[in-house]
Amino acid sequence: MPGWVDGFTGLTIESVEPVDHVLSAMPSIPVEVAASYRARTRGLLGRDGIEGAMLLTPAGSVHTFGMRFPIDVAYLSRDMRVLAVRTMPPHRLGRPRPTARHVLESAAGAMARWGLCRGARVRIAPVASE
Repeated sequence: MPGWVDGFTGLTIESVEPVDHVLSAMPSIPVEVAASYRARTRGLLGRDGIEGAMLLTPAGSVHTFGMRFPIDVAYLSRDMRVLAVRTMPPHRLGRPRPTARHVLESAAGAMARWGLCRGARVRIAPVASE
């Protein structure tokens, strides 16, 4: 999706079922897009939690220094396919992923509840312009 802007939108996860290889879509999850340098730098710092997720773009790594809660981190490719999912406690430095173009963050345990795993694809609705 070219022309990312800061704002709020929805995220849909398409997961491949291992038995019959059929795509199944989940309901939309609220997502905050952090596309500007300032929004990416602030990220989830100073917050006590998050409803839904935050998409950092462009991004290939994250840290949790100064965070108040553990987070799930999904590294996404250019075509929004999940490369890896990790849970990070506060005060850690994540390993850079050279092929990642976006990073999705949520409260720890949320991605497992959503069924987000390696190989799944996510879709982000365009942010409405004001």
